[in-house]
Amino acid sequence: MTEIKNRSAYHEYFIDAKYEAGIVLLGTEVKSIRNGKVSFNDSYCQLHQGEVWIKSLHIAEYSHGNINNHDAVRDRKLLLRKKEIKKIESGLKEKGYTLIPLRMYFNEKSLVKIEIGLAKGKKLHDKRESIKQKDTEREMKRYLK
Repeated sequence: MTEIKNRSAYHEYFIDAKYEAGIVLLGTEVKSIRNGKVSFNDSYCQLHQGEVWIKSLHIAEYSHGNINNHDAVRDRKLLLRKKEIKKIESGLKEKGYTLIPLRMYFNEKSLVKIEIGLAKGKKLHDKRESIKQKDTEREMKRYLK
């Protein structure tokens, strides 16, 4: 498992800024992430008392876990620098912006990192336009091959 992407994020939002954050996890959660058992459905990030938390991120219970296995859906703290948190906070004060998880991966030191993005929601016509662009790019690639 190299990375897990939130595919719907790029379809539903315009991503303005991206941030790399560490995440506070339990041992069985890390093992479950290595198996690729993560779902970004309905997950979002929230600022609370100067800290960034990820809500509704589903990490399935570890199959070989014991009685001390983790809860599948719980709030998890993200680890960011104060300067980054202040930038995020100022971005969220603007109307229409939200903080969403984009992808989860292991870095060179085998630590779990999560990429979050400051995003603004797309309208229906914007979604149609992005679908048309993807279709034309796909057609161009077919003709070039």
